[in-house]
Amino acid sequence: MLAARTALRPVTMAAARSFSSTKSTAAKVAVVGASGGIGQPLSMLLKLDPSIKELNLYDIVHTPGVAADLSHIPFPAKVKGFKGAESVEAALKGCDVIVVPAGVPRKPGMTRDDLFNINAGIVKTIAEAAAKVAPNACYLIISNPVNSTVPIFAEVLKKAGTYNPKKLFGVTTLDVIRANTFVSENQCTDPTSTNVTVVGGHAGTTILPLLSQVKGAKFSPEALAALTHRIQFGGDEVVKAKDGAGSATLSMAYAGYLFTAQLLKALKGEKGVVACTFVENTVTAAPFFAVPVTLGKGGVEKIHSLGELSAVEKEAMDKAIPDLVAQAKKGVEFVKNAK
Repeated sequence: MLAARTALRPVTMAAARSFSSTKSTAAKVAVVGASGGIGQPLSMLLKLDPSIKELNLYDIVHTPGVAADLSHIPFPAKVKGFKGAESVEAALKGCDVIVVPAGVPRKPGMTRDDLFNINAGIVKTIAEAAAKVAPNACYLIISNPVNSTVPIFAEVLKKAGTYNPKKLFGVTTLDVIRANTFVSENQCTDPTSTNVTVVGGHAGTTILPLLSQVKGAKFSPEALAALTHRIQFGGDEVVKAKDGAGSATLSMAYAGYLFTAQLLKALKGEKGVVACTFVENTVTAAPFFAVPVTLGKGGVEKIHSLGELSAVEKEAMDKAIPDLVAQAKKGVEFVKNAK
């Protein structure tokens, strides 16, 4: 099984100084929802990436201040803030990559489905603007519920005639880094070299960590069940711990940056970049399913198979597929029924 590897290489000033020799491949990136709990730390991490030449920050409020703050950090990316609905097209115009953490966060007692009625409309509006002014961009969707917001984005792009399934990604990297962390704690291994493939969706039991494929690991049935549940519901752990003050923002920002950085490397021509992400494919009966993919200059270069699954994993996947199908359908119908 070819597993996805997600690692953060420290960004150094030396790397930044080498920027002058790579300007032709430097990217223009936008963060939509840049003033929020995910958006601000995500934007800071992207500012530190020397492969980004322009970083546009968009939100309804506060973005000029966030942009001014980040612009004082001595890295090459030129940061601009765009505030208000009337500036969304200007923020997205000509971008190579658009990262979307926009929307409301999850609160105690809320499921990702509870977010749907609010965030669905936000994502639809962003997709309409992106289709108009950045039709060739790669779109990275963080806004929950990802199992439905990615199909919403796809349906809007289809209506606009600009949909490219190789360039639309649901960011599920948070599930991967949680799995790596929790498994390394259980196995007493280095979390930076622990590598868990996580497939399926990005909500509860649709999240399917393939623990049987972790090299060298041995789990008791009890540990297997406990780890799987913790990976699937790690978000609830953070929501509860924050006691109503928010959801997983810092870890999600880190995960969002990791996937964006991997994609930027692939877009510049780096070979062998593999990551798990929620994309359109035919691996299962679900129209969108998180799988390991090889990234390339055009986005998704290759979809990988799931490899050999344990009986427990097969059973979990069989249960998850109907939910993923229904959640994708919910997103498609939202766009079709929208006025």
